[in-house]
Amino acid sequence: MTHTVEKIGGTSMSRLHELRDTLFMDAGVPRYGRIFVVSAFGGITNLLLEHKKTGEQGVYAAFANAEETHGWHDALSRAREAMIGAHEKVLDHPADIAQATAFVQERIEGARNCLIDLQRLCSYGHFRLNTHLMQIRELLSGLGEAHSAYVTSLMLMRAGVNTRFVDLSGWRDNGNLSLDDRIRGAMQGIDPAAEMPVVTGYAQCREGLMREFDRGYSEVTFSQLAALTGAQEAIIHKEFHLSSADPNLVGTEAVRTLGHTNYDVADQMANLGMEAIHPSAAKTLRQAGVPLRVTNAFEPSEHGTVIDDQPAETAAVEMVTGLDIIALELFEQDMVGVKGYDAAILEALTRHNVRIVSKVSNANTITHYVDASLKAMRRVEADLTERYPQAEVTSRKLALVSVLGRDLRGLSVLTRGLRALEKAGMASVGATQGPRSVDTQFIMERADRDKAIKALHEDFFAQPSAVAMTIAA
Repeated sequence: MTHTVEKIGGTSMSRLHELRDTLFMDAGVPRYGRIFVVSAFGGITNLLLEHKKTGEQGVYAAFANAEETHGWHDALSRAREAMIGAHEKVLDHPADIAQATAFVQERIEGARNCLIDLQRLCSYGHFRLNTHLMQIRELLSGLGEAHSAYVTSLMLMRAGVNTRFVDLSGWRDNGNLSLDDRIRGAMQGIDPAAEMPVVTGYAQCREGLMREFDRGYSEVTFSQLAALTGAQEAIIHKEFHLSSADPNLVGTEAVRTLGHTNYDVADQMANLGMEAIHPSAAKTLRQAGVPLRVTNAFEPSEHGTVIDDQPAETAAVEMVTGLDIIALELFEQDMVGVKGYDAAILEALTRHNVRIVSKVSNANTITHYVDASLKAMRRVEADLTERYPQAEVTSRKLALVSVLGRDLRGLSVLTRGLRALEKAGMASVGATQGPRSVDTQFIMERADRDKAIKALHEDFFAQPSAVAMTIAA
């Protein structure tokens, strides 16, 4: 096959009208041979579920925790108005806006009636709402992607592009298909060379994408579509380039586009909360032999960054990034030679859904660096203190700053990094580098995170010889 499968993220979707004549068309000519997978417009999924960063309630959270019905009704109405506002911003023709608004009304009111019926059913003692919560989450998730895909199709058809709206959300579908069967059935008879399919990022399937991948479901759909259709390349369009550091932090003139990296580095990035692609989606592409390219949607002339399974030709630092963490430390003087502490800590972290970023240990201390709220950590501390009353269990706010590269061998990253931090007037709380030589981690006081990133980036990227990067054609 000669087609590509391309995904547009939510933030970029909110500027969809700016992409019509560059991403989808060239000088008024449709650019066929491409299948697009779209996320919901920016902020819509937060309104339908809950805010990804702040945890503020959306429709799902309000319904799941409802003591009164008006809360989730109001939340659903707010989501409806935000969806209408999103397509009014990107569509020009009144007829298209009217069609999109009718689409939103039909889907939102259908979901509202479904939730009312479910709430009424669960008022009887034989039925429990908590057994249906995941299905509700799936239903609400699909509303955002179905809306954005439909709006994109309307915009492109108005511009003269032969477009196909491909709805994988399973709306009013009685089938119980697997993800692969859902995709194969929807794509049957479609010729990307003659038409441009616009596919929902959410796919209803018996595996339940939300259950396993939660908010990463759109990239799972995207990667599976690329693998099943034998795509020549999978492309993710973001509103920024994958760069050597955050340009807002170190300056636009100082950063470099990665150009080429591998899935190993992409996994490290995901671990630090800045996903280039969901790890499960990356696995699908890697196993299918489909290369991934990450581009800036608003700079179509730039080639972006290719991610594949190729090793680096030369050792090089590629990125410096960081993440706020909490250090969970368990100190027990009598731990030496006694088994079970590690397993108990992992059990407590898993029970409270705490994500581990990194870990260090010695004879009598085990420290996990985690990405979690202090509220969750208090629960973990309580569990561990109950199990090990003689131990000292503490949590401390810190930051992890990491230097990444496909091959860091021979670059003395750990030594140079500590010197750079000292020169900038900072001391690292801890530092480590594994034998695989793809990342070196510096544990910093949280207030020093950004300053540390700048200092390390300046040191490793000041000399042209420090990095060997090429823009992949």
